[in-house]
Amino acid sequence: MRSESPGKLLWKRFRKNKLAVAGGVMVLWLFLIAVFAPFISPYDPSGIDRNQILEAPSIQHPFGTDDLGRDVLSRMIYGCKISLAVGVVAIGIATFIGLLVGALSGYYGGWIDRIIMRFIDVMLSIPTFFLILAVVAYIDPNLWNDILPGWVTGFLEEAIMDPNILNIMIVIGLTSWMGVARLVRAEFLSLKEREYILAARTLGAGDLRIIFSHIMVNSMAPVFVSVVLGIAAAILVESALSFLGLGVQPPTPSWGNILALGKDNIEIAWWLSVFPGMAILITVLSYNLVGEGLRDALDPRLWGSGN
Repeated sequence: MRSESPGKLLWKRFRKNKLAVAGGVMVLWLFLIAVFAPFISPYDPSGIDRNQILEAPSIQHPFGTDDLGRDVLSRMIYGCKISLAVGVVAIGIATFIGLLVGALSGYYGGWIDRIIMRFIDVMLSIPTFFLILAVVAYIDPNLWNDILPGWVTGFLEEAIMDPNILNIMIVIGLTSWMGVARLVRAEFLSLKEREYILAARTLGAGDLRIIFSHIMVNSMAPVFVSVVLGIAAAILVESALSFLGLGVQPPTPSWGNILALGKDNIEIAWWLSVFPGMAILITVLSYNLVGEGLRDALDPRLWGSGN
C-alpha cells in the first residue's frame, strides 16, 4: 500500500481538530481582509465628517463612527492590515534570530552553549512587555532608516503607512526570540548525535551543511507551532502598545488606538470598545487554536493507531 506524504498526514491529523480548522479559516479570512483592505473598505479610514461624530452603528456605518466622524468599520479593516503586518514581521525577525542562536548553542555546546543560555536566562527574567515599553519609548523611530537598507524601510513604510510601526516590529522581534532559541537548541541537542548526522560527518560534510541541510530541516516542527502562537502574542503586544499611546499613532488606524478612544467615550460610544476588542479577541484566539492544532498534529504521542 502506497504511504501518504508527510504533508497529507499532517493535514489529515490537523483537520480532525474542528476548532483548529475553524481558527485556520478565520486566520485566512483576516489575511484576505488585510490584503484587500483598500478594495473592501467602504470609506477612507482617515476621512473626517463633522456631521456624523459618534454616530451609533447603522446601515450607513455598520460599526458606527468615532469622535471625528470617521467610519469605524473602515478603520477596523485597515487596523487588521496593521496588526497582521506587525505580527508576521516581528515574529519573522524573532524566528530568524532564534534559529541562528539556538542552532549555534545546540550544535557546538560547551562554553558557547553556557554563555548563550545564561544570556537567554537573563532576557527571560526581564518582563518582556515592560522591556518593550522601555525600548519603544526611548528609541527614535527613524533610527532604523540609518541601519537598514533604504528599499527595506521604504517598502515597509509604503505598505503599512506609518514609519513608527517599523520600530514596533523590530523591537518586538528583538525581544521575542528566546523561546524559539530554546526550542531549536533542544532539537539540536537531540538530533546531532543521530546516526545520519554521524554518517554525514564521516562523509566529510562541514558544520554549515550539517546544521542547515540535515539538522535544521528536521527541527522545524516545534518552531512552526511557536511561530503561529508568537504571531498572536505580537498582535496582542502591538494592540497594548497602541492602547497606551506608544504604538501606532493616529491618524493611522489600529485596533489598539481605536480601543483607547473607546475608553474615553465608553459611556456614550460603546461600539468604539466592543468592536476592536472583539477583533483582538477573535484574532488571538484563532491563532492560538491553529497553534494548538498544529502541535497536536505534529506530536507523535497523540497519534492514534488509526491515524
